[in-house]
Amino acid sequence: MKDFLSITDLSKDEIEEIWAMAKHLKSNPNNDLLRGKNILLLFEKPSTRTRVSFEVGINQMGGSPLYMDASTSQLSRGESIEDTGHTLERYVDMIIARVYRHEDLIKLAMNFSKPVINALSDLEHPAQILADYYTINEKFGKVEGIRVAFIGDGQNNVANSLILGAAILGAKITIASPSRYQPKQAIISLAEEIRKGTVEVVEDPIKAVSNADIIYTDVFTSMGQEKEKEERLKVFLPKYQVNDELLSKAPKHSLFMHCLPAHYGEEVTKEVIYGPKSIVFDQAENRLHVQKALILKLFKINLK
Repeated sequence: MKDFLSITDLSKDEIEEIWAMAKHLKSNPNNDLLRGKNILLLFEKPSTRTRVSFEVGINQMGGSPLYMDASTSQLSRGESIEDTGHTLERYVDMIIARVYRHEDLIKLAMNFSKPVINALSDLEHPAQILADYYTINEKFGKVEGIRVAFIGDGQNNVANSLILGAAILGAKITIASPSRYQPKQAIISLAEEIRKGTVEVVEDPIKAVSNADIIYTDVFTSMGQEKEKEERLKVFLPKYQVNDELLSKAPKHSLFMHCLPAHYGEEVTKEVIYGPKSIVFDQAENRLHVQKALILKLFKINLK
């Protein structure tokens, strides 16, 4: 494995190996394992958690993170992604890329001989989901057999990676979405190829949460879809908002997750984010530890 472009680039054993490393790094954050490594963050989209967690993690391990906003690079003036990749491999040891089009991420990886990490594309958000399932494992002591209910846009990148991650790890996921925003058949088919019976798709969010261990939501309007916001809110609200009323239909032990940022009054209420079931900030913290382990895995660096 050279790159991490999709959660499916990792097997269950490899994911668990990364989690074991992450657990160690969480208790022992500082080392010099990346000393001499220059790692570029190439971002076409805004970022808070992803950018900061990667930069801090690289610094904690003695590496040098460099941030490049694609809008101020020659990509914005028409330089090809292929030429960009061939040039950057002469300077840096890894690229962590946040892009609009997953196809561009694939082109970059094909034209850059060193590791590329998907820090979000229109198709997947695998680094997020790698840390999310780690967090679930922390809270429940397992992932296999855990029931996840995702409420909202079942076609977005987070939902796609959650579905595929569930298949790899043996969780059971129910997607509750309006019919026009339900997961694409290609994602469901791929999940079913990995593990049968992983995915259920419904329109009723109450049905989805009724036996869920985890209730998960994300924004109704992802980056790049801003022109669709009014139309989407009409479809999703109020039925698909995660609020105290919806959580009351879930088992008492259930926990709530959101990859953030949250749009209060849309997909979730502030009371839920700051309520007793919420683990969203544990989830956000774990991005740091799991991504550090992922970087070491791609560099084939073992913990000392």
